[in-house]
Amino acid sequence: MSTIATRHRTGLIVLVALAAAAVIAALVLGGRQVERIVPTLPDIPGTPVALGLAAVAGLIVLVSAIVRGAASARARARHRALESVHAGAVGCGIRNRDLVGRLDELTRPGGRAPRLPARFSVVADDHGISFWGGGRRPRRAAAFPWREVRNIRADSTVAGSTSVPVAVVRIRRDGSSIELPMMLSDPRPGRYALTDAPFFATVRAWKARHRAALAAEGLELPPVTGAIPIVRPDRSAA
Repeated sequence: MSTIATRHRTGLIVLVALAAAAVIAALVLGGRQVERIVPTLPDIPGTPVALGLAAVAGLIVLVSAIVRGAASARARARHRALESVHAGAVGCGIRNRDLVGRLDELTRPGGRAPRLPARFSVVADDHGISFWGGGRRPRRAAAFPWREVRNIRADSTVAGSTSVPVAVVRIRRDGSSIELPMMLSDPRPGRYALTDAPFFATVRAWKARHRAALAAEGLELPPVTGAIPIVRPDRSAA
């Protein structure tokens, strides 16, 4: 029953999205024709026109809310499923163009290019670091054992007009050395990127797992990339 309900819900979302897209396309493509026809029409009260525009705007907002809500529900279900297997090692990343492009470069010949949702899951456990999509049944998009990770460091990038921290993981594979910039998502409502103490704590945890895994295999430890600051909650709020 749950599968049938999910299919019906997905179908409804698709139909509403298609209807909204059709309305927007008609408005865009038929703009010139509308400009020619409107002056020839008799004067009518402004209220119906305003109501019509409000209805279109409301439909667009509704579709957007449904799509965002469905994506958020899938992300929460995926996080719970991964946490049940990788307790304490699951985080959330925000997809960006640089990350997607560099993951494509690391795809082995004949392999499928990784497909990441807007909010993907990151698992950094004892075996390595991996990227996941999907919902209650997570799908692994890409994975790198710790022996392929050269180093992990903290950096920053600009999102809109704000500087936000990113975790940069350098991967060494098949003679290539490529940096993956990851902006981490803040799980708190109304927040965007993970910053301050929670961000640096996550990066330190990744570095510790990385070094421990390499030491366990007797491999060379990564070079020190500089201290990661420990941000106290009372100072970060200042």
